[in-house]
Amino acid sequence: MPPPHASSALPERPKGRDVRALRRAAAFLAPYRWRVAGAALALVVGSLAVLGLGQGLKHLVDSGFAGGDPDALERALLLLVGLAAIMSVGTFARFYLVSWLGERVVADLRNAVFERVLRLHPGFFEVTKTGEILSRLTTDTTLLQSIIGSSASMALRNGLNLIGGVVMMLVTDPYLTGLVMLVVPLVVAPILIVGRRVRRLSRASQDRVAEVGAFAEESFNAIRTLQSFTHEAEDRRRFGLEVDAAFVTAIRRIRLRGVMSAAVILLVFLAIAVILWVGGNGVMRGEISGGDLAAFVFYATVVAFSVAVISEIYGELLRAAGATERLIELLEAEPDIVAPADPTPLPEPPEGRLRFDGVTFHYPSRPDHAALGDFSLDVARGETLALVGPSGAGKSTVFQLLLRFYDPRSGSLSVDGVDIRAVDPQALRRRLALVPQDPVIFGADGFENIRYGRPEADDEAVRAAARAAMADEFLTRLPDGYATFLGEKGVRLSGGQRQRISIARAILRDPAILLLDEATSALDAENERLVQRALERLMRGRTTLIIAHRLATVVNADRIAVIDDGRVVASGRHADLLHASPLYARLAALQFAQPTPDAAIRRRADRD
Repeated sequence: MPPPHASSALPERPKGRDVRALRRAAAFLAPYRWRVAGAALALVVGSLAVLGLGQGLKHLVDSGFAGGDPDALERALLLLVGLAAIMSVGTFARFYLVSWLGERVVADLRNAVFERVLRLHPGFFEVTKTGEILSRLTTDTTLLQSIIGSSASMALRNGLNLIGGVVMMLVTDPYLTGLVMLVVPLVVAPILIVGRRVRRLSRASQDRVAEVGAFAEESFNAIRTLQSFTHEAEDRRRFGLEVDAAFVTAIRRIRLRGVMSAAVILLVFLAIAVILWVGGNGVMRGEISGGDLAAFVFYATVVAFSVAVISEIYGELLRAAGATERLIELLEAEPDIVAPADPTPLPEPPEGRLRFDGVTFHYPSRPDHAALGDFSLDVARGETLALVGPSGAGKSTVFQLLLRFYDPRSGSLSVDGVDIRAVDPQALRRRLALVPQDPVIFGADGFENIRYGRPEADDEAVRAAARAAMADEFLTRLPDGYATFLGEKGVRLSGGQRQRISIARAILRDPAILLLDEATSALDAENERLVQRALERLMRGRTTLIIAHRLATVVNADRIAVIDDGRVVASGRHADLLHASPLYARLAALQFAQPTPDAAIRRRADRD
């Protein structure tokens, strides 16, 4: 695994530290403070109604049952019914408002994470798996939704009930309350001792699930390669190992949470049993009324239930804390490529002049190897320049730097006389269009795929770009024409058709500078002819850089730059380079040399 880049890798932070990590998620509640206030009011009203039930129960026993007064019995029953009605209304309001907040906050959080990830430069993705990011964006945010929209309010409600119950226990009988307090350390101990281990396992469990998702995502993206190499059985085996590892970690977490909850419940209800024994003896001796004992037992039950629920929810809060930490890591990841505070505008109208001056660059995942070293190159306005050289020479790196996916370690790169580090990256990229070797087709229709180059373009502009790219013919033949869904990654199209969609996208963008990365290398002769004609239309009047391995596609370029080991070693026209550059001459000989008739006859004889 390549070493992480200090500024691209996710920041290190304490893993599963405590529920304080949820404070960052709580910050997303700020825009909805009135709904939060409404939920808090409903929570308080509901808790007060629950505590009021204890007093209603006391009057029911003392005035109704023990006193033998039918009117008092009716009043006590009406009081209980009224309190129950208030509690039900408060519960509905709390449930609705808190559930709404949970959905809204998680939607905002997903948007914030997605927006941040979109801003991160490609170096970040060299050291972070896409599946890991998707897991955080989906699984972790769903867990947070469950916490904010349900578990958190349950914890708060039971926390209020716990505090209120203890206060009412003290008011009802301080002596019995003292007995209950003796049990509290025994109840809290399992939460503190086991909780720390549960936190660690919660984080580990979420990481394991992310690894499962990352493996599956990688396999699905390479499904054709996987099946062509009959790798199904091996991938099933490896996926099973990932799933089993996640299962084992989750079971360890569940077992510990179960032990913690069971211990708390047992200790709490043992305390209630002791209270009933002591209190019952007090009633028989006349030291406490039956109503007071009933109310005290009710409050003790409320406290016991609240402690049990909180101990259960505490585990969920710990999982949410782990999820929040993972999301915070993404929210705090800073892009290496940012717009300057006061960006320099590029000249208008655009000219398309380019200059690399002594550029040295190392990829974050390969810090010991210079992809470009003291690289210098000038490109004139409207010039068509081809970049040729062996694999790994640095040709694609030129495009990466020009698009400002990375910044060089030293040297400078300017567009129209302006250093691109002084320019807003988006303003720079709006002047460029890339036609890659492997075109990207999105899971959408033809209109949307071409309009990707200029989202505001109308349908007629899209059709005009498609006609210029020679894509109109096959698009109109599709079942719904341009509105036909092209399949994930364009699986319903041929390689040549996908490439022409990519060219139409670039034509619609109308860039000043065009970047062609082996745009015809993977095509058959017929599709190559069609795509080449489309490219010729696209290149007219634009500065064009072409990465080429097949020299036949660039022999007519205005100029050819030969790159080797990250440096320009020769530059000129095709015919001149055949004599001036040994490397270019060798590449040309390998591609253009034809066997003599005698050599061909000898090879056929050898085969026979």
